[in-house]
Amino acid sequence: GALTYKGVVYNEMKGAMSSAPQIMARSLLKELYPDTTYRFNSGGDPQEIPRLTYEGLKEFHRVHYHPSNAWFFTYGHLPLNDHLAFIETRYLEAFDRIDPDTAVASQPRWSQPRTASALYPVQPGEAVERKHQACVAWLLSDIRDTYELLALSVLNDVLLGNPASPLRKALIDSGLGSALSDSSGLDADNRDTFFAAGLKDVAAEDAQRIQDIIFDTLDTLRREGIDKEWIESALHQIEFHRKEITNTPYPYGLRLLLGIAGTWIHGGDPMRVLDIDADMNRLRSEALDGNLLEDLIGRFFLDNPHRVLFTLSPDPELNEREIKRLEAELRRLAETLSDQDRREIETLERQLELRQQEQEDVSCLPTLHRSDLTEDIRIVVPSCRDAAARLTCYEQPTSGICYLTVVSGAGCLPKHLIPAVPFFTHCLTQIGTRKHSYIEIARMTDRYTGGLAAACHARTLQDATRGCLPIVQVHAKCLNRNLKPTLELMREILCEWAFTDLTRLKNLVLEYHAELESAIVENGHRLAMSRASRHTGRTSALSECWGGIEHILWVRSIAKEPSLKALEALANILSEVAEALLHRANVEIAVVGETEAVEKASALSGMLASGLKDLGKTDGFVEPSIERSEELPREGWTTATSVSFVAQAFPVPAIDHPDAAALSVTARMIRSLYLHREVREKGGAYGGFAVYNPEDGVFHMASYRDPQISATLEAFRGAIDFICSGQYTESDIDEAVLQVCADIDKPDTPAVAAKKAFFRSMIRLQDDVRRRFKERLVRMRREDVLRAAQTHFRDVMKDSGIAVVSSDALLESEAGRMPDGMSLHSVQAI
Repeated sequence: GALTYKGVVYNEMKGAMSSAPQIMARSLLKELYPDTTYRFNSGGDPQEIPRLTYEGLKEFHRVHYHPSNAWFFTYGHLPLNDHLAFIETRYLEAFDRIDPDTAVASQPRWSQPRTASALYPVQPGEAVERKHQACVAWLLSDIRDTYELLALSVLNDVLLGNPASPLRKALIDSGLGSALSDSSGLDADNRDTFFAAGLKDVAAEDAQRIQDIIFDTLDTLRREGIDKEWIESALHQIEFHRKEITNTPYPYGLRLLLGIAGTWIHGGDPMRVLDIDADMNRLRSEALDGNLLEDLIGRFFLDNPHRVLFTLSPDPELNEREIKRLEAELRRLAETLSDQDRREIETLERQLELRQQEQEDVSCLPTLHRSDLTEDIRIVVPSCRDAAARLTCYEQPTSGICYLTVVSGAGCLPKHLIPAVPFFTHCLTQIGTRKHSYIEIARMTDRYTGGLAAACHARTLQDATRGCLPIVQVHAKCLNRNLKPTLELMREILCEWAFTDLTRLKNLVLEYHAELESAIVENGHRLAMSRASRHTGRTSALSECWGGIEHILWVRSIAKEPSLKALEALANILSEVAEALLHRANVEIAVVGETEAVEKASALSGMLASGLKDLGKTDGFVEPSIERSEELPREGWTTATSVSFVAQAFPVPAIDHPDAAALSVTARMIRSLYLHREVREKGGAYGGFAVYNPEDGVFHMASYRDPQISATLEAFRGAIDFICSGQYTESDIDEAVLQVCADIDKPDTPAVAAKKAFFRSMIRLQDDVRRRFKERLVRMRREDVLRAAQTHFRDVMKDSGIAVVSSDALLESEAGRMPDGMSLHSVQAI
């Protein structure tokens, strides 16, 4: 047959390089570091990966995956001497020291600035005139200079940190683009740090104008000085995030490692990165009493010739050209093969297939055992609950930080307002109030809080109704000393909202649309999963409306022509949403912090009671005016990508059902024992997985960066047959149980644990239900899994929704092998 390239990493990087943000990031590294290792794509260039030889791979591994090229890090209350002895006797003793020659030299500096460009794929027929990105990027300091890096971090926050930041505001206010360009900001991971700033959704000819705006703004700041309040706000942000202990997005210990790794592996002092008190005191003095940041603007920006004016341009034909280039390359390669070469390739392919069927012996790997598990669950009870004030308090050790959450029910909204809720939450904290402009609100937010934001979620009630609970949340967190201004800021945003600044509203529309559009390819699997499950219940239908393709299409409709008339209509819609949500009977408040802070923060209840309107309405914590689709989804959605994202979803029992624990184990087994082999190893997708959602009662199977569609859908069908066949062992059950328990038992910070408890109470999820789920999980046996699978999976195909996010070419090539009734649609950007 015809030759093809197959490979997991190959398809991963094909998918990555379909994404404009990835192309921008890789291109800037290539342009700014032309003489160092950073010019190469660290994940592998898809055009170069097929040229890798087995010998080259082994040699690279021999040198680079050697303890002489390793750094060791431990975190936690651990016996360090025992750990070091273990590393020495089990690992280091088996090797002789070598010189891996991996030190990265500093990039030689240029004497003249440069220009460069790259292309990114868009769909054929898409309007491209204003789909360019333009930015200026500079090479800055050596990462080993921790004081200079800290000062640049403060300057980065001053320039771009919030909507009122001078460089960010100047760029957005220019009207030349919709949002900051991808990779804007300080990048402090490489030997030489870099900074970039620009705009996306611009015309190609505006690149020079964007550069002029950037330099004019920086020159003004150097000449006239930086507002000391901006500097204070940036220093406050560093202080707050140093003080906060959080496991988001990574466990705290891992976050510490990632924070020091760049400096450490490039020969700097990691302890200087962790212990920055002396540097902070010096920085505060030199920045507030002197001209430190203004001098940095001159040295690293205005007078620094090592910079590039970079343009990223859309190309509707890029993917098609790459397909043709690849076909021609494979034809040329095929022409060079002898009959013997072909037989060797076929033999290797058969050997690989046999190898992929083999069951690996994992008994040599360290693992926990069932005996290590407990049936306990973490329970957090409120320290006080005032039903009349609709206030729940949790006294927790939070390192001097107070967490505030205000929740409104959105079930009261008329049907026509429901799609606007996510954009409403995006705007609420960023558009200003009747009392202060958005610039003033942004400054106060950075000056007094560690974050202030709103969001919306569709949850499922865990009672006999199994109803959908739509909620809007406003969160804030602050140092205890800043509690008073933070409470006033929350009161103002919730009680004195205003959507009258139409210029700002237009910028928010364009910025929000640009963010959604740039994330389509990265989130292709999530979009496919949401679309495939929207028939399973009201919660899934609302989740699709608020966060899926349906939401993208709604945002496209408001961003397509943001005229004055359209903006006035949108402002009226947002005001209607606010009127319906933000009234006295429709708020629940949670406060998490230390005793004194909780007592002071409880005043928020009275502040809202006096500030919110009393409309005499009942609350909105009821089912929304949305119906689930009665029609099974069978959809293909096209976008500019060179890989596919395939999803199947069907309803199953939820967490209160006796089989829920078995279903959670089933998902892990399907993923590790079947889909990993069939979709990833054999099919070449970067990921194949199964997910059980015990709250909503939905089961998903999906693939990520997948070269195939119909074969993956067939693998999903095979996964159902596999789990119903019982072709697995008790040890397979043990491993899956350990995986599920690892998720349940992973440590939460006191603040996160309390907030989770608050939201569990809102959806009426009882601790007894959680405890029974954990008990059944720990006691799980093979016959329990088999019985649950045969009960709930036998006829799932007739209830399964299917959705695919892919390219026109890939969907067309598999048209004859797709399920009946598949309809094709476009996620094409405007």
